[in-house]
Amino acid sequence: MQLVIRRYRPSDKDPVLALFSISFREHIGPCFQKAMTSPLYLAITLALGVTGYLLGSVLGAVVLPGAWVGLVYFCCHEHYAGFIREKLQTDMQDITGNYLSRPDDCFWVAEAEVDGRAQIVGMVAVVAKQSGKERHGELFRMVISSSCRRVGLGFRMAQTVIDFCKERGFSKVVLKTSSMQTAAVALYTKLGFSYVLSHTETLGSVWFQTMAKVSILKMEKHL
Repeated sequence: MQLVIRRYRPSDKDPVLALFSISFREHIGPCFQKAMTSPLYLAITLALGVTGYLLGSVLGAVVLPGAWVGLVYFCCHEHYAGFIREKLQTDMQDITGNYLSRPDDCFWVAEAEVDGRAQIVGMVAVVAKQSGKERHGELFRMVISSSCRRVGLGFRMAQTVIDFCKERGFSKVVLKTSSMQTAAVALYTKLGFSYVLSHTETLGSVWFQTMAKVSILKMEKHL
């Protein structure tokens, strides 16, 4: 498969937004599975089942843990669905204005020919940040289509950002990712990024994020 990484064009908007939405929704299932298999949530599920049974209701022994499981799934779903809705209404609504209007910002897409048609299969962006006298780049919106994972595209996209930041004399590249994105964390580590901190700060509902047991990881690479 031939892959070309190039700057974003306005005509790319619809496929880019579709890829962004689909890719982040893929995290809902694994997030739910990880949350429900945690010792705490397994204990809560078992306790609710026992409570329902002790109350003298076989139906209660099913309904109470079922309601709990449904609540956890709803929170996992809304954590990611809410993030997608918020981004589609803000920076992703005007990619050109938010990522290509300044010389030290950029937004790239990866294009591949699939079944004789050019398709967008990846994206990544960088925004210049100023901290005192130091300038650095922040990596955003790293997304790779499921059809093009494990073929080195993620490495190439991230390296494109690193090279861009080096050319502009930035001191480092920073990024934020979630604890659920283990493959992304492994990729960034391979590229020389180091873990800085983790937190639960989010633009969405803190309650949804807490229930989904997702934390945000900050990583950086000095150039």
